[in-house]
Amino acid sequence: MALAFTDLIEVDLGKLATAVSDWKKAVDGLKGSAESARSGMQAKSDSARWAGVNATVTREFIAKTAKEISDLHAEANSIYQVLQDGHTELQSLQKQMRAAVQVDAPHLGVRVEDIGEGKVRCYYAHVRGDTDERTQEQLEQKQELEDRINRILAHAAEIDASVARALAKSHGNDPHNAGHSTYESLNDAEVERALELARKGDEMSDVELRELNRLLRFNSGEKDGEFATEFYQGLGGPEKTLQFYAEMSIDGTGADATKTRLNEVQDLQKVMGYTLANATDPDHKHHLPGTWGADFRRLGTQQIGWEQGQWNKPYGYQVLGGLLRYGNYDARFLTPIAEHITQLHKKDPYFFLSNKPTGSPDTYGFNPSGKLGTGNDPLNSVLEALGHSPEASEKFFTRPPTAYNEDGTVKKEGDLGFRSYLDLFTDKDFEWTVDTNAANVLADEDKTKAALNFGPEALGHALEAATTGRPYDSDATADAIKHSEAQAHLVNDIVNKFGGDPELIRHNENGDLDGEETGPLYALRGSLGDITAEYMGDFQRAMYDEDPASGLFPTFGAAADLDPNSTTRFLGEVGQDPNAYSAITTAQQTYTTNVVDQVVNGSSHSTASLDGRVGAAVAPGSAIAGIMSDARAHAIYEYHTASDAEFNEAAAEKQKWVNRILGMGIEKVGERVPIAGAPLEWASEDIQEFIMKSIEQDTSSEAETQAGEEYTNGRQAALDSARAAVDQALVNNNTIDADTADDLRRAARTSAGHSHSDGAQWKSESSKH
Repeated sequence: MALAFTDLIEVDLGKLATAVSDWKKAVDGLKGSAESARSGMQAKSDSARWAGVNATVTREFIAKTAKEISDLHAEANSIYQVLQDGHTELQSLQKQMRAAVQVDAPHLGVRVEDIGEGKVRCYYAHVRGDTDERTQEQLEQKQELEDRINRILAHAAEIDASVARALAKSHGNDPHNAGHSTYESLNDAEVERALELARKGDEMSDVELRELNRLLRFNSGEKDGEFATEFYQGLGGPEKTLQFYAEMSIDGTGADATKTRLNEVQDLQKVMGYTLANATDPDHKHHLPGTWGADFRRLGTQQIGWEQGQWNKPYGYQVLGGLLRYGNYDARFLTPIAEHITQLHKKDPYFFLSNKPTGSPDTYGFNPSGKLGTGNDPLNSVLEALGHSPEASEKFFTRPPTAYNEDGTVKKEGDLGFRSYLDLFTDKDFEWTVDTNAANVLADEDKTKAALNFGPEALGHALEAATTGRPYDSDATADAIKHSEAQAHLVNDIVNKFGGDPELIRHNENGDLDGEETGPLYALRGSLGDITAEYMGDFQRAMYDEDPASGLFPTFGAAADLDPNSTTRFLGEVGQDPNAYSAITTAQQTYTTNVVDQVVNGSSHSTASLDGRVGAAVAPGSAIAGIMSDARAHAIYEYHTASDAEFNEAAAEKQKWVNRILGMGIEKVGERVPIAGAPLEWASEDIQEFIMKSIEQDTSSEAETQAGEEYTNGRQAALDSARAAVDQALVNNNTIDADTADDLRRAARTSAGHSHSDGAQWKSESSKH
């Protein structure tokens, strides 16, 4: 019977706490009895001179009695430890559940309903006279709450089951014999069960595999790394780990696998990845020895088999890559592996693909998720791993490369032939592979193009993590992290690289420009857009060559010191991607709104007129808006790579940048501590709503584009945005009269119009060169 959420909320855990206390007393008492038995009865028996029947029967009885008392103490201690840990965890989960149901749900106006099978649903109750229409943000908040409650409930069910199983094994169901399984903690019992299931391999039933996934999911994040470390040690080492995962991933992605099995194996890929990341972190109290990293590198180019007489064996890195795609790995473990795989790919791009299945339906192989390839090319996998591991990714891209031999050992004084991995990946001769198992893939042009984008897209994810300090797909409410010198310098390199050679990321899909070929890296433009949004202060500084000492357009941490010409060309090419355009536009308008507020409401010793300073504040953002308008028009009417609808739809997914930019605390000193998800000083929803209207307004006709005219709708959107920024700044300002407010709006609109035209002209001129 599944654990209901009302069970967890209403259960009196005080009774369990009493049981824990009682068992503690029993343990202490039995400890004394066991010691007395050993030092008293047993010691005297051992030293006595027995004869006759007493030498066998009585002596043996005394020894057995002493052992049984000791076993009783061990059993009682095991029960006590399991109950204590179970009580601690259930108490924490109950507190979280009560907060979610009794505080968060009413705050959102949401009700919680038990739907059975250990799950709940959240819903908005109908109120008379209410239209029942909900914003996207409200729907997302409701879903987040529902998911959170169900996770808490599932975790509680796992604890409940683990405690019951451990107690049964400790007792052994034998009232006349103590001394069965003993545990020092509930964690020990959970590891034991996880390994018991894992040793069944692909003989695990779907129910058993689901149980293993639960055990890994709810224990993989332990801060001390104990469960994760003991689990991987219990598997038997690096090679046994690869064999187990290979067996399970193939079992779940084969032609005979059911949808249920595939789902469970996809889950296993994730939770094993999270657990491995935890176990390989040297900073945890419990962690795997550093030799695991060296062993994985050694096994990377060796074939791994898990069945007797197996013919087609994958290489170690093909298997390991599936696990690395999930989890935030420590740089000391992941970066050497990433360097080794990249160098192997440079030497022979098809080394790992030489043994992939051919002529079979497209299966997911060692990447059951199916995201960005089947996992045959470990380069795609390790780039995804870097995308989830910011520290490792930053070191990978910003530190001088280390050369490795084929067996994964460091090559002394090795000449790699490149200075950085950014240089390597952006080399026009670098070869990306088609990572798919589909039969006759080369005859399907669309499928080939899609597969060739897997690597560049994963590269974009890795660059995002390296420059932002966050996993590329992190929670939208995650704290902003101040940019380090190394991160800012990398952004400078990225802008110079693609601004100097925009053809690398150009996408000409059946466009009117016959001489323009699609670049090999256009798939990473979405990530470049996110990087631009993250560094909006730096990009605005570059528009009109702002003095680095200026406080008007602050950066968040170290400054990237971008070159204006490279920045313009970079933005013009990146902005043709709908996702990048939306991220940049959203961040730009939010940043500009905050800068205008600083001018209107902040302190200043400037003797310049306020309207002039407001005009200067909106100018860089409006120039970026002009570049974006031009880029959008080019993408739609010249390169034919997107439509107005796609640009508008992408905008809804980029609203996270409003709160993220606000969270960075755009002030003159740029030192405000970020608060996750908090709309600091601003009505975040109002800004989001206006940005959506602005993006939908920024359109042009094909005739305007062909005639090279200004994009009037985009220009009007820039004017409206500038006016809205002033209006927002004036909301809580009672010191500025109506006439002055009109002057400020007028100055902002005028400056925005000129700057928007500047930006559009810069983009058009840069495309001609």
